[in-house]
Amino acid sequence: MQNICMIDPRISTLRVFSSTENVAKTAELTGYSPSAVSAQLRELQRTLGIDLLVKEGRGVRLTATGRHFVAGLDAIVTQWEMLMASSRTASGQLQASFGLGGFSTAAAELLAPLAARLRTTRPEMEVRLVEAQPQRCLDLLLSERIDLAVIVASQSQTGTLVQARFEQTVLLDDPLDVVLPANHRLAGSKSVSLEQLADDPWITEAEHSVYRALFVAAFTSLGVTPHIAHEAVEWETMIAFIGAGLGVGLLPRLATLGSVDNVVRRRVSGVAKPSRRIVAVVRKGSMGSPMIEESLKILQQTAKGIISQRSAEELE
Repeated sequence: MQNICMIDPRISTLRVFSSTENVAKTAELTGYSPSAVSAQLRELQRTLGIDLLVKEGRGVRLTATGRHFVAGLDAIVTQWEMLMASSRTASGQLQASFGLGGFSTAAAELLAPLAARLRTTRPEMEVRLVEAQPQRCLDLLLSERIDLAVIVASQSQTGTLVQARFEQTVLLDDPLDVVLPANHRLAGSKSVSLEQLADDPWITEAEHSVYRALFVAAFTSLGVTPHIAHEAVEWETMIAFIGAGLGVGLLPRLATLGSVDNVVRRRVSGVAKPSRRIVAVVRKGSMGSPMIEESLKILQQTAKGIISQRSAEELE
């Protein structure tokens, strides 16, 4: 977290601004005040003698020249990250602090065990854990508030800008299971196909979310349009809706069902078997850092162990 480096802090502020396109959000991520962020951007522009910014309404945005300049900076920062990683490897020295971030299920099932293990094996290092949505995780990585994030892969993380700034490692492909009310007509089956549930009321997340996209894609592949009756953001909320008999839903195998008595969890059978890909993301160039390498191995082992155990168990 927070490289102590020779790169001008105004450069770091500019790169974060290029991602957020908002002075207030940049201030929150960098720890500066909004006025300090604006001052840094103006000073950098004046020092370089290049028009990086232009006023737009009450705010500012990057000019075409500014975007070109930032794109060039990404390559320079990547080289710096590689140098820091190789230097730590050569010296055997670890950073004083190490930040981890991830969405709710990953934070609970993968990152919490990792943080606990590192606190035992690396007691001299401060480990910090943050629960956050994928885009927030990428912003925290860019601003060096965290060093490694676990997110659900999606098309939004495959753009040119993301590829220039981050590196990904696949941790697991997490199958989605069907969750049914205990008195559902198919509750006694060991597995259920989506075709069998085509006419049921479904509970899923809001539009434009990763999970909604997975849900829609699975049914689209079958040529079926499901009836979405309710929306829920948290898994616990969805499970409560299902327990109340309001519909059926899909739950990632990595997520726990909890101790709910009136719902059952069944594997998905048939042609359409939706799953989500979970990846670890780091700043580009930092992959060779000793702590990153160690953490990735632990995360992959933990993920494999959880999925193997739950796959071997009879889902209840």
